[in-house]
Amino acid sequence: MAVETRALEPTATRPDDAGHSSLTGTWRLLRLAARRDRVVLPVWIVTLGVLLLASVASIVGLYDSEAERVQYALAVAPSVVARAFEGPILGTSLGAILMTETFGMFAVLVGIMSVQTVVRHTRLEEETGRAELVGSAVVGRHAPLTAALAVAFAANLAVGGTTVAILLAYDLPTGGAVLAGLLLMGVGWSFAGVAAITAQISASARGANGLGGAVIGVAYFLRAVGDGLGEVAPSGVAVTSAWPTWLSPIGWGQQAGAFAVERWWVLGLFGGLVVATVAAAFTLTRHRDLGVGMRPVRPGPAQASAALRSPVGLAWRLQRTTVVAWLVGLTITAAVFGAIGDEVDAFLETSDELAELFTALGGSDVLVDLFIVFFLGLLAVAVGAFAVQGVLRLRGEEVSGRAEPLLSTAVARTRWVASHLVVVAVGSAAMMLAAGLAGGTAYGLVTGEWGARFADWILAAVVGIPAVWALAGLVVAAVGLLPRRAVAIGWGALGVSLVMGQLGALFELPQWVLNISPFTHVPAVPADELQWLPLLVLLGVAAGLTGLGLAAVRRRDLLT
Repeated sequence: MAVETRALEPTATRPDDAGHSSLTGTWRLLRLAARRDRVVLPVWIVTLGVLLLASVASIVGLYDSEAERVQYALAVAPSVVARAFEGPILGTSLGAILMTETFGMFAVLVGIMSVQTVVRHTRLEEETGRAELVGSAVVGRHAPLTAALAVAFAANLAVGGTTVAILLAYDLPTGGAVLAGLLLMGVGWSFAGVAAITAQISASARGANGLGGAVIGVAYFLRAVGDGLGEVAPSGVAVTSAWPTWLSPIGWGQQAGAFAVERWWVLGLFGGLVVATVAAAFTLTRHRDLGVGMRPVRPGPAQASAALRSPVGLAWRLQRTTVVAWLVGLTITAAVFGAIGDEVDAFLETSDELAELFTALGGSDVLVDLFIVFFLGLLAVAVGAFAVQGVLRLRGEEVSGRAEPLLSTAVARTRWVASHLVVVAVGSAAMMLAAGLAGGTAYGLVTGEWGARFADWILAAVVGIPAVWALAGLVVAAVGLLPRRAVAIGWGALGVSLVMGQLGALFELPQWVLNISPFTHVPAVPADELQWLPLLVLLGVAAGLTGLGLAAVRRRDLLT
């Protein structure tokens, strides 16, 4: 027993060995992490750059005169809904409008990139057992975390540099462009520090990513509350946000006012947060054992539930927390959208981009119809994110070694895969239905319109289910045919679906490009007539891809 105990204590927990420090091996681990992310991070950086380029081009075309920019500012400043969704307007320059309309979205995206990067090279390495193998060599206690942070910081530096280059290419002021790039980088660095802490707290990569994502969500919520409660300046074209905004790194980025007030000292807030979070994370690494988190894992019941006797019951047990979290979050979001449905006219006046996007949906001149189509379409993509995450859980079980003992029993591989697909399919359908019910109920309570309008919300949500299943089927096929690339394929397909299916019309992409996304083929109900053929085709695609994936999983070796 003593020998086994020593085997669980790699040299990474003993940094004071003669001739070695707690950072020994950092450079080699950094090179290894960079090599492993040689595809994932460049895809992130290029995607963010393309989105920013398209956004800048669109805004430059929409607000090319001072009169149009003043009109935009006068519409955004007094609108609580616009401030909560987009952010505060701080000036009438082209750059100031650009920051209002885009910074919040890009801050969330770089935050997600940073959290996933840090967790992938820390907690996930411990969960799969690779950290223990690496730690058996000459590796300092803090080397893995330092390497992970370095990779995340470098990726955000590249995003910041790309941002500056794009803004300068459109002849925006140099000072504002540099500040905007630094602010976006600061947001990414801040959430990387947060992820360094969540990776120490949670005992699983899924939990660490969930905690990091929750922090991003809280930061965005605080920013939205502070901006929504802000006061309009006497000029009518600027807003002073309330104090909750200053509790959020995303709020700091917008309050710095690139291209407007330009508060460079806000960069010091990001620096202080990064230093504090990284120092806290390093402190936590000295007070925990390898493979466990600071938050203790609750012991299970003495006897397993009867539901765990079936693969479906086990799959539900593994994914129920994720399903419930997504269900609650999407239901609340749909209710918020439904509650502001009666303000859609005023909301569209604040953004010519949204008005253009709504008009591109076609089929109806009733703005509420277009509003329902657009926002439930976005929620369908969000449910697609759950589907991707749920299907990729199969690969996670396989890599971690937990699938092998299960498959050594009488459970066939196809039955194992099908059990998780049942949870994903039923869970995604429940989420879309709950979103429709919540949105329709909130809209009815605010406007007093029930009947046909309530049914519109439900039908618009339900027609998105086949597209979600088609995306899930693609991920199943990737897990079966290209398991090592399944994660990149799954999340890459989700990103393509978002850009092509929901934002493609805004970027004026050709129709054949838009058709790549399954969400493009969802009938625009209630703005247009319900068409059954596209839904049946999507269901057929989902079934075909799923069958292909099941056949491939049955024939290939595990961990290939």
